[in-house]
Amino acid sequence: MSYQDEILPREKVFRDPVHNYIYVQYQVILDLINTSEFQRLRRIKQLGTTSLTFHGAEHTRFGHCLGVYEITRRICDNFQRNYPTKVPGDGLWDDSERLVALCAALLHDIGHGPYSHTFEHIFHTNHEAITVAIITSPMTQVNQVLRRVSPDFPQKVASVIQKTYPNKQVVQMISSQIDADRMDYLLRDAYNTGTKYGTFDLTRILRVMRPYSGGITFEIDGMHAVEDYIMSRFQMYVQIYFHPVSRSMEVILDHLLQRAKEIYTPDNQQDTALSPTLLLPFFNGEFDLKDYLLLDDGTMTTYFAQWRGSHDTVLSDLAARFLDRKPLKSAEFDEKSKDLIPRLRDLIQKAGFDTTYYTAINDSYDLPYDAYDPHLKKPRTQIELMQKDGSLVELSTISSLVSAITGKFSGDQRYFFPREMLLPSSSELELFEPIYREFNRYILNDHIIQPKEN
Repeated sequence: MSYQDEILPREKVFRDPVHNYIYVQYQVILDLINTSEFQRLRRIKQLGTTSLTFHGAEHTRFGHCLGVYEITRRICDNFQRNYPTKVPGDGLWDDSERLVALCAALLHDIGHGPYSHTFEHIFHTNHEAITVAIITSPMTQVNQVLRRVSPDFPQKVASVIQKTYPNKQVVQMISSQIDADRMDYLLRDAYNTGTKYGTFDLTRILRVMRPYSGGITFEIDGMHAVEDYIMSRFQMYVQIYFHPVSRSMEVILDHLLQRAKEIYTPDNQQDTALSPTLLLPFFNGEFDLKDYLLLDDGTMTTYFAQWRGSHDTVLSDLAARFLDRKPLKSAEFDEKSKDLIPRLRDLIQKAGFDTTYYTAINDSYDLPYDAYDPHLKKPRTQIELMQKDGSLVELSTISSLVSAITGKFSGDQRYFFPREMLLPSSSELELFEPIYREFNRYILNDHIIQPKEN
């Protein structure tokens, strides 16, 4: 028996709060889970700073990747049981594609770093590119496991991540507008944040999912389950992922790392006792894959705790605000009110805050569903429903619910500022009273919406 076909003597199971059991039957999958690169994901939170708003959101990329694998496994089982290929090119499921699909599902997020999206912004990394590097680099344990299947197997798995793999069914299982990745993170994030927005009927969706020559489609009878999924995703973005306090903590984290990057340079050796050794390659722009894999949330938190004692007052203050959960306040603005922002920034500066580090403009928008547009740089794969006669129809053309949100972005623009501008101490109020009064007049009037409570 080849390594590719090697089945465990007894299937391995992982208990999971979302899927109950996650079943592992192939030796290669278990070996991938046991690699150091995959185990690192236990130390990377799935939702980054969101746990500072929803305290249950301590779940990790490790659990999410297992969940995406499990959903993909169920899809493959359904396809093989109900839609197995009869003749080459018939558009049905070829089960020889199972292993590449399962490996891609398991490894799809292995390139994420700590506080991934903030980290990427500061250090110009790309988690998808790093995922591909981990899969294809001979230095990784992941690559060594994959090469035992065949010499070209790592590149096959990587091409699924890159969306260039020739079998569209496999690609769309992992990356489309309704894929295993999105279905798992919606359910998992809803469970761990203690909310119900992200719940939908996964069992029904998997039941009506089927392969065809162009990829994956859904039986018309399952339209309402798909609608429910789309609306769940819409609600999760608005209520959870775009929460202003989580975004505020991201702003603080962003500015904290930016300040550290400016301080710890080869030409500036202050605070050498607190030098973040593992981050220096990123500050200098000279990191490699080995450097990247040494980082996790614990590493970052250790440096933040050290920086609390820094001689640099901005660095120490931002570190304390992040560790002690002292978010900035924010106010929503629009095209009419954005002209006030320079004046607000000026008032904040006069009150003694460096606006480079204590203010920010942040916009968060998501497109809940978009019909296919071939003219876009990255066109989205539209959701097709298969009618009784075998013809396909695009979801938004027959669903009035989905049509109502198709192509419409949800989200807002917010201006972040120190909460002290709203709640100054008596001594500060006496010293800067005209500044505070003017600032609060702008914030609390009709020009900018009153800030939300943290």
